[in-house]
Amino acid sequence: MTLAFGALLALTARRLDRTLARSFQLGIENTDLIEHLATARRQSDHARTQIETTNVALGKEVHERRRAEDKIRSSETQLRSILHNLQDVVYRTDACGRIVWATPSVEQLLAYPPEEFTGMTFADLYRDPDAAAGMERELEVHFGILENFEVALRTRTGATVWASINAHFYHDAAGAIAGIEGGIRDISGLKYAREALHKEKEKIQVTLESIGDGVLTTDVTGIIEYLNPTAERLTGWHLLEARGLPLHKILHLIDETTRRAVANPVKRCLRENRATVVPGNTTLLHRGAEHEHSIEVTAAPIRDGADRVIGAVVALHDVTRLRGLARQMSHQATHDALTGLINRREFEVRVKNALITARNDHKHHALCYIDLDQFKVVNDTCGHGAGDELLKQLTHLFRDKIRESDTIARLGGDEFGALLEGCPLQNARLVAEDLRRSVEAFRFTWESNTFRVSASIGLVPITADSGTLSDVLSAADAACYVAKDQGRNRVHLYQPDDGAVAQRQGEMQWIHRIQLALDEDRFRLYYQPILPISHRSTAGRHCELLLRMLDRTGEVIPPCAFIPAAERYHLMPAVDRWVVHSAITSMARGEGVLKDMDSCSINLSGQSLSDEGFLEFFVDLIETSGIDAHHVCLEITETAVIANLASAGRFISVLREMGCRFALDDFGSGLSSFAYLKNLAVDYLKLDGSYVKNLVHDGTDRAMVKAINQVAHAMGIQTTAEFVESENILKILRMFKVDYAQGYHIGKPQPLDAPIAASAVTPGPLRQGQSA
Repeated sequence: MTLAFGALLALTARRLDRTLARSFQLGIENTDLIEHLATARRQSDHARTQIETTNVALGKEVHERRRAEDKIRSSETQLRSILHNLQDVVYRTDACGRIVWATPSVEQLLAYPPEEFTGMTFADLYRDPDAAAGMERELEVHFGILENFEVALRTRTGATVWASINAHFYHDAAGAIAGIEGGIRDISGLKYAREALHKEKEKIQVTLESIGDGVLTTDVTGIIEYLNPTAERLTGWHLLEARGLPLHKILHLIDETTRRAVANPVKRCLRENRATVVPGNTTLLHRGAEHEHSIEVTAAPIRDGADRVIGAVVALHDVTRLRGLARQMSHQATHDALTGLINRREFEVRVKNALITARNDHKHHALCYIDLDQFKVVNDTCGHGAGDELLKQLTHLFRDKIRESDTIARLGGDEFGALLEGCPLQNARLVAEDLRRSVEAFRFTWESNTFRVSASIGLVPITADSGTLSDVLSAADAACYVAKDQGRNRVHLYQPDDGAVAQRQGEMQWIHRIQLALDEDRFRLYYQPILPISHRSTAGRHCELLLRMLDRTGEVIPPCAFIPAAERYHLMPAVDRWVVHSAITSMARGEGVLKDMDSCSINLSGQSLSDEGFLEFFVDLIETSGIDAHHVCLEITETAVIANLASAGRFISVLREMGCRFALDDFGSGLSSFAYLKNLAVDYLKLDGSYVKNLVHDGTDRAMVKAINQVAHAMGIQTTAEFVESENILKILRMFKVDYAQGYHIGKPQPLDAPIAASAVTPGPLRQGQSA
């Protein structure tokens, strides 16, 4: 409209100009007309000026409009770009809830092209049919505004997408609700991360509630934030009670030994900015000090994502049972299980300490080595249960007779030790005598049996000059055995010039030499021939295997030098194992003279008869060697059989079934009785050499040998005479019809690898024309 008006004014001005020009040309000189025309010109100039001003204004307006249109076009371009690249979906619905418009990102989120998405409703997308009603309720409750409504949507391909929906009503010009507009954001990654985090948190929570260790957390000031159930049990505090309290109000830690308070572990770990362990054996006092727990405590700082310390965690590992077991194991390692007394190992530690104080502080102590005299009688009569009860009752008796500062120990079997610390020798003798008299006066009753027991005691002073632990124990042991040898039920005081103790100690030195010989394989087997001398004898070559020891210089040591010590100190089972293993192995290999022997006799001690494992060892050895057991004859002394009658019977029975034969050695050396022979399946009686060597000159010995030989033959047992040292003795034995002869006249002991010497003695019975 403004442009048209301007054009009209311009047209009018041009017409006036033409009219004026024409008037001037016509020469009309009317003054009024001239004035009128001047006025008209002025008006025309004014109009022209207005037109020009208007045109300028119009030009500016057009320019501004164009700039505005450019901005709008740029904004529209930017908006289209933003909407095109937007990952979230922006949508609008009509009043019926149908999608009327959505951004292209809907295809990326839900796989629907925008044109296909248009016309759908949210109900078409919800994985859960009830979600639509939930969205409507949320809109109503929040007055048409919905924020972060999380819901599972189904994509065009059927996949599930978790989305967060924002929505609000929009209105038409009349104010009525025209529909909903808002945005849809993909939160699948967030949802799955949140679920994973929840699972992890749940797992951690379940773990914390299930683990056996107590866990507490605090803030940086040491204020309790969390206790797991185990921590609640250990401390006696529930989480709701403890939360907000300082740690020291909840966690009462003391040193197990000193009972002093332990420093706050959280303060230390926060101060040092590292994980820390509370040293030593720590005890946690339960709330109200009702009871306590042995625990191991560790504390560590808790850090946030920026590595800033925001608190601390304390772990409480309950080791009450573990420390109890450790104490129990320590007690078992140092104490005797039956009596509760300290054992030999701990006793030796205390004696060693006493030796140190004697040397350094010039203190006087004493050691008593106590050995019961009739303990074996109780064991053999009533069984091991009775023996154990006797030891326990004597333990109480011993404890009542010594001071609290003294030590009583069970050293093994029926042997005890008493360490009297700070006790001069004169007082120690009184204590030892009191112990002896108390045992002598004691009566032990088991079922219907009552027993008297006694004790032999070796007493040794411990002074600065006592020497080593081994010296003291050796002297005490030797003094005790001297007390036994001198009649039992007495106290023997050790003195440096004690000859009896010196002899006993000499025997004890043999223990070490025997053990070394076993370890270094310095035992050797010798053989001595056994000659058949009667018509009842089994033909062939027979021998007895004898034991010798070699010292480190190669000198041969006879058995009489070391066997008594081995028997006294219970080393014979080990020696016997060496003997039978070496003998059976040599027989199986046919080494030396053994390849020509029809029968080999092997000596066994009484201790091996009562050794439960020895019989099994011997049976396995025979079976694995492959030798014929009929070639093996086992010799056991008469006294050993009588002392171990029950075990000897079983031992003989088992091995005879395998084919082994048995000889009863040194028969007649004790108060012999043929009655027990009825129950022992032995093949040979070996007449004791003390009768045989005097046969020529002693009529009583001849009568004994003849009688024993006759009774043995009547029982179906063959006989062997030992110590046959002359032809005259041999003739008498042949006359008595003794079956076998053995001795220096028949052949001396020789190493296994020595050749069999030709004997001047002819085997067989007494021939016609020979006289005794």
